[in-house]
Amino acid sequence: MTGTTYDVIVIGAGPVGENVADRVVRGGLTAAVVERELVGGECSYWACMPTKALLRGAAALRAVRHVPGAREAVTGDLDPAAVLRRRDSFASNWADDGQVSWLDSAGIALHRGHGRITAARTVEVTGGDGTTTSLTARHAVVVATGSGALVPDIPGLRAAAPWTNREAAAAEEVPRRLAVIGGGVVAAEMATAFASLGSEVTVLARDGVLPHAEPFAGELVTTSLREAGVSVRLGAEAASVQRYGDGTVRLTLTGGDRIEADELLVAVGRTPNTRDIGLDAIGLTPGSWLIVDDTLRVPGHEWLYAAGDANHRALLTHQGKYQARAVGDAIVARATGARVEDGRWGRHAATADERAVPQVVFTDPEIASVGLTAAAAEAAGLRIRVVDHDLGAVAGAALHADGYRGQARMVVDEDRQVVVGFTLAGPDVGELLHAATIAVVGEVPLDRLWHAVPAFPTVSEVWLRLLEAYGR
Repeated sequence: MTGTTYDVIVIGAGPVGENVADRVVRGGLTAAVVERELVGGECSYWACMPTKALLRGAAALRAVRHVPGAREAVTGDLDPAAVLRRRDSFASNWADDGQVSWLDSAGIALHRGHGRITAARTVEVTGGDGTTTSLTARHAVVVATGSGALVPDIPGLRAAAPWTNREAAAAEEVPRRLAVIGGGVVAAEMATAFASLGSEVTVLARDGVLPHAEPFAGELVTTSLREAGVSVRLGAEAASVQRYGDGTVRLTLTGGDRIEADELLVAVGRTPNTRDIGLDAIGLTPGSWLIVDDTLRVPGHEWLYAAGDANHRALLTHQGKYQARAVGDAIVARATGARVEDGRWGRHAATADERAVPQVVFTDPEIASVGLTAAAAEAAGLRIRVVDHDLGAVAGAALHADGYRGQARMVVDEDRQVVVGFTLAGPDVGELLHAATIAVVGEVPLDRLWHAVPAFPTVSEVWLRLLEAYGR
């Protein structure tokens, strides 16, 4: 066994781990990342990038078909093979040479293999050839191992070899029939993608479609999926699953109905990738989410941090990278004796995780949101007012596409007179979200927002319409 010492060791070389290491090195410390799969992680190969590439072609075609003049220029349908080839390019054909090259240029050491914590500040790496290397951290170990798909205990499900987000994102062929268990973001996006590619899609959404979003968002997406030919079965639940010798998958529902498909996608949630990283060696529970403070440090272990999905604060790549910047800077501050700014909205605190998380769901229509839904705001004890506006009634939306269909909602904290939640549903609304994020994070008073004049004619004019509806 060989040994090496660094200031910081990061387990996991996805976007979160890469950003932690980068911030540490920029701060003058040394860093190493440990990765057992591809450098670049889930987002680069099996989530954000390839899945959005699967969705983009159909979205562009829909946009053209809603603009007379441009619509007449379109004479064909979507080319599934071309879509899959473009997806492959965004997944770098599942090769991480470019990511490894970036690590080298950034001065970050890479240790390939399975990393396990064996003691305080010590990580043992087992390579593919069975050799082991013991790494020691002078200051910190950061767990950035992400999460994996949750496969529920439905009889026969695991034996049926279902797809998770990984198999869906990397599919080499478009199945004729696809069944989806789940109604959340992955389920809704992949139902949208594969329906556009030609699959007959059935969605079993026990808890509804996009159940954590504003209700109107799920309703609009459900309507759109059904218009696209998707069978959306709200409240439906699989009781058992069986795959036959010819590859057909049969799902028996709790009510006795049966559904047959060629592939089955399970998209019901995530589970932390912490089962085999040595947590038991330091008194923590293997397979658990890691509880952290606002500087992402694990209480009772002053040298241990967790960033990204593994801490369960906000399971989104951009939020994990935000955490990575905070934790990397916090580690540098503690290592150099600088002041740690861990108060609300402080440099080293991941405050946005609490009430200012932005998210875009790339369905048809897109759903863009930040902060609290009306229900979440009420549950948090806020005295709120909800203001809605028909997004299609805004002049910019009418220009954007004929028959533009959408909605906007602003959730206002009446006591502080600030926006605490914002949701948009409509074509291409993801590009409008950052203005709302700034308003929520900056806690911009409504009387100041009146002076943020939206350009005419853009879809952003909805801000003015919402403020008018609220009343000056």
